[in-house]
Amino acid sequence: MLHKSKTIKLKRRGYKLLVKAADLGSTKAMERIAYALLFGDQLPQNVTAARDLFDALAENGSHKAQTALGFMYATGIGGSYNQPKALVYYTFAALGGNFVAHMILGYRYLNGINLPQHCEAALVHYRTAAKYVADNVALNGETLPEKVRLTERAGNFSSNGQIMELDLYQYFQLIAEKGDLQSQVGLGQLHLTGGKGIEQDFKKAFYYLSKAAEGGSANALGFLGKMYSEGNEAVPQSNEIALIYYRMAAERDNPIGLTGLGLAYLYGKGVSVDYEEALRYFKKAADKGWVDGQFQLGVMHYTGLGVKRDYKIAIMYFHQASQAGHALALYNLAQMYGSGTGVVRSCLTAVELYKNVCERGQWTERFLSAYFAYKENDIDSAFLQYLFLAEQGYETAQSNTAHVLEYEQTSLNLKIDCYHMALIYWNRAAAQGYSYARIKLGDYYFYGRGTKVDYETAAIHYRLAAEQQRSAQAMFNLAYMYEYGLGTEQDLHLARRFYNLAAETSTDAYIPVFLALFKLGAINFIHSVQYTNLSEVWKQIHLDRLLRRHWDLCLIMILSLLLAVLTAYRHG
Repeated sequence: MLHKSKTIKLKRRGYKLLVKAADLGSTKAMERIAYALLFGDQLPQNVTAARDLFDALAENGSHKAQTALGFMYATGIGGSYNQPKALVYYTFAALGGNFVAHMILGYRYLNGINLPQHCEAALVHYRTAAKYVADNVALNGETLPEKVRLTERAGNFSSNGQIMELDLYQYFQLIAEKGDLQSQVGLGQLHLTGGKGIEQDFKKAFYYLSKAAEGGSANALGFLGKMYSEGNEAVPQSNEIALIYYRMAAERDNPIGLTGLGLAYLYGKGVSVDYEEALRYFKKAADKGWVDGQFQLGVMHYTGLGVKRDYKIAIMYFHQASQAGHALALYNLAQMYGSGTGVVRSCLTAVELYKNVCERGQWTERFLSAYFAYKENDIDSAFLQYLFLAEQGYETAQSNTAHVLEYEQTSLNLKIDCYHMALIYWNRAAAQGYSYARIKLGDYYFYGRGTKVDYETAAIHYRLAAEQQRSAQAMFNLAYMYEYGLGTEQDLHLARRFYNLAAETSTDAYIPVFLALFKLGAINFIHSVQYTNLSEVWKQIHLDRLLRRHWDLCLIMILSLLLAVLTAYRHG
C-alpha cells in the first residue's frame, strides 16, 4: 500500500530502536513493545509474551499496562475471562490518568455493562477523556479517523468511501497534473489533514493547493492562508502572507477566507483586535454553512466577546456546527448540557456528546491499522484491534468484531463460543442504533446462533429495525414471520403490507418481494378454490401446504412453462 507508507517505514525503524530501549529498561519502550506484541503491529503477534510484559509493567504502576490487562480479562484473551478483575484494572488505570480506561468505564457505566447503570459516573469518565481530546484538537486541529465498516464492504474495500485506494489516488494525481482544479484542491486538502488513509504531507499539500490557487480556486486560496497562519514544514508561519491569501479568498465570498479573516481580527493576528469585524466575517461564513464560522460565532456569544453574552444564541450556533461533526462544538455543547448552562441540564445528552468527542481521540488511529491487517488477511491482529476499540464503545468496532467472529477464522484461543461472543457485540452495536446489527440479532435468535431459537425475540428485533431504522431487510423478514406465524400470530394481510413496505423502501427488494407476493397470491387463490366446494379433491391434496413448503420450486416450474409456451409461440 502507498497510503501511510512513510509512516509504516518510520514505525518499523522506530520499533527496532524501541526493542533496544526496552532491553535497557525503559518503561515507555516496554509499553509500546507489549502493545505491539498483543496486536501484531510492527512485531510478530505473541499474546502470551505481551501478557507477561503487561503483568510486570502493571506491578510497577503502568496505567497503559493496567488498561491492557483489563481488556484481556474482560474478553478472555490470553488468559481467564474475569470481569471483576477487568474492572479493577480499568479503575486503577483511570486513576492513573489513562484516557482509554476512562472511555471504557464511561461506556460501561452508561450501558450498565458489569456495573450498575449510572449516568453521572459515566459523565465523569467521559468528560475527563473528552477534555484531553478537545485540548488536543484546539492545539493541533482535527483529523477525522477512517472507520471502515467490514459489514458494508461487499468484497470491495473501496466501496465504503472512507479509504482511498491506490488506483483511485493515482487517477486523481493524473487529472490533477492535467489541471483539474477539483482534484488539486481535494488532494491538497487530504494531504493537509491526512484523511482517507492518505499520508499527511504539508509539502504535497502546498504543491497541489498552489496549483489550484493559480487556476483560480478560492478554496485553495483559503487553505493556503490557513497553512501560513499556522506554519509547518512546508511554509513558515506568517500572519502577513496568511492575510493576503485570506483576503483574496474572502473577496470571492469564500467561507474559508472569511473565517480566516475573522480569526485574524478576533486574536489580532497581523491586524489590530476588532471584535466587530471578527463577528462580521464569521457571520458571513456561517451564513454559507461553514462550520468553523458557526463555531466561532457560538464562542463569541458564549463568552460575550464583541456581543452581549447570550447562551441561547451560542447553543444555536454550536448545534449548527455539531451537525457537521465539529469536535469543539460538540465539546462545548456537552459542557453546557452537563452544567445546565443556557439549557435544562441533561446528563444523558451531555454523556452522548462527550462520547462523540472522545471517539475522535488519537487512539482512533487503530482503526486504520486494524483495517490494513484485515485486508492483508492477518485476521488475529485485526480482530484484537477491533475488539479493543469495541471495548472503548465504538459502534463500528463492535459490528466489525462481530463480523470477524461470524465470518472469519481466528487462531486465538477464545474463552467463549464465537457465535455467543458475536451475539454480545451485535447487541452492543444494535443498542447504538446500527440497523444491520439489529437485523443480525433477529437472525441469531431466528436460527439459534449463540443462543436458543426464539422466534418471538427475533420478531421483536426485526420490528425494531423496521420501525426505527426503516430497514427494508427487516421489513421483509418481519413479513415472512407474519406469513408463517413465527413468533407472532399468522396474518397474511400484515405479511403483504410489510412486503410492500420493503419494496417501497429499497429497490433491491423488488425481486424478492415480487416472488413473495406472487406466492401469497397463489396461496390466496388456492384458499378461495378450496372453500368453494367445487371439488373435494382440492381439500384433500392441500396445495397451499405444498406451495408453502416448495413455493420456489413451484414458481420456477410455472415460469419455465410460461417461457416454454412463449418460445413455442414465437417459433410457430
